[in-house]
Amino acid sequence: MSFKNINPSSKIKKLLSLAVFGALIIVPNMKAYADVYVKGHYRSNGTYVNPHYRTSPNNSTYDNWSSYGNSNPYTGQKGYNRSY
Repeated sequence: MSFKNINPSSKIKKLLSLAVFGALIIVPNMKAYADVYVKGHYRSNGTYVNPHYRTSPNNSTYDNWSSYGNSNPYTGQKGYNRSY
């Protein structure tokens, strides 16, 4: 296969199209990796919970910081939960 006959502007258009397509695939999935800040609050039994970050809520247990193989980026604590 020879690329001699391909117009240089055609190469740029193909690369740009590929980049846009890749961004459209990746960007919507980045939301799953957002961290959520939780304000400090009191539980119903009177215990105070310090403010902290947690993973964004979703239906997956594989991407939680407490899942085995993952780690909390803020504390460095390794995941321990193998309930999958």
